[in-house]
Amino acid sequence: MSMEQQLDVLHQVFGGFNRHDLDAIMAHFADDCVFESPRGPDPWGRRFVGKVEVRRGLAARFEGIPDVHYSDDAHFTVGDRGVSEWTITGTTTDGQHIEVRGCDLWTFDEQGRIICKDSFWKIRDEPG
Repeated sequence: MSMEQQLDVLHQVFGGFNRHDLDAIMAHFADDCVFESPRGPDPWGRRFVGKVEVRRGLAARFEGIPDVHYSDDAHFTVGDRGVSEWTITGTTTDGQHIEVRGCDLWTFDEQGRIICKDSFWKIRDEPG
């Protein structure tokens, strides 16, 4: 898969996130995919393995931050790897406003499907 095709996949996934369209997002993931979320009990956050679990993990983002939005995005790919940088904004279900920079590290299989999405967010300290 060419770099341009990989970038197109990342742009389509990004658009799916902003539309909260899990079907559009998951259409680009391989069956044996992995999602490593930015929060969780382990050094890698929380790991979701397989398409069903990855979908559940991504759905939790929309449930926990119902108005989540990604902006200020930039993407690049090299070989079978990709990087997306973005700003996430929204309000959690308990009323906490979020505005942080983050990135995703992506891995593609030979067919251009996503086999790994590893997410990172900045941790903001409250002023005071």
